[in-house]
Amino acid sequence: MRQLNYHHLYYFWVVAKEGHLTRAAQQLHVSQSALSSQIRQLQDQLGHELFSRDGRSLRLTEMGHIVLEYAESIFSLGSELLALTESGEMQHLQRLRIGSVATLSRNFQENFLRPVIGDSEVKLVIRSASLEELLEQLRVHKLDLILSNRAVAADSSTPWRCQQIAEQSVCIVGPPGKPARQFKFPSDLLHMPLLLPGPSSDIRSQFDLLCEGYGIEIAPYAEVDDMAMLRLLARDSGGLAVVPEVVVQDELQSGKLEKYRVLDNVVERFYAITARRHFELVALTTLLEGSKQGK
Repeated sequence: MRQLNYHHLYYFWVVAKEGHLTRAAQQLHVSQSALSSQIRQLQDQLGHELFSRDGRSLRLTEMGHIVLEYAESIFSLGSELLALTESGEMQHLQRLRIGSVATLSRNFQENFLRPVIGDSEVKLVIRSASLEELLEQLRVHKLDLILSNRAVAADSSTPWRCQQIAEQSVCIVGPPGKPARQFKFPSDLLHMPLLLPGPSSDIRSQFDLLCEGYGIEIAPYAEVDDMAMLRLLARDSGGLAVVPEVVVQDELQSGKLEKYRVLDNVVERFYAITARRHFELVALTTLLEGSKQGK
């Protein structure tokens, strides 16, 4: 009975991900000749060529793509096993590792995590980075969940589970009192300092389309990607800001800001992204079930 050499398969996996023998050899701390030998032995065992040359780069053959899918599953499962034993999930204390897109509203994060905040049996670990960086950590099971305002699609090598967990209205907010009562939409947008999310934001795209429909062109006073900074500027600048209501919920409740208008057909959607795994975390299930009930 043939036995698969997982050492050879791991070397193939690294080369396939790098697409370059030299970089893979440097990452694995082996010589190129030794690495080439390992790949040849795997190809001989499987009876198929796994790579074709394209200049200095390597391209996967059709069979190479199939083998890569199996390798992704095998090594992802190994990462999950290590993460599981390190996290304490099999012990009394659960460690729940949450990745949050750096620009995401802190208020939304706190609201979502509220069911497990203060739970003596759950240790929360929260990391913030770009979505691409977080997805790489999720892929190798260094995270259990990503909170994002962008959806992601799954494929054979990245089997994400992406579900929408909330949708928040977007509104125009500004100083309380007389300015709010006298505000006329959309004409006053042309005459008051306006703070907007950055051009890459989905909210900004929706807002620009809304303005286009009204036949107006906005010259923003400031464009801000980070929602925490947009919240501060909305509170302290004296201008108007286009923000999801959840971002400024505390300022609206305290009267430091007032809602001028809820924008039609402009919303922010929030997503929970997880990886397929063989062992479901109880605390994670609690959060996702709570988000369904809160919709």
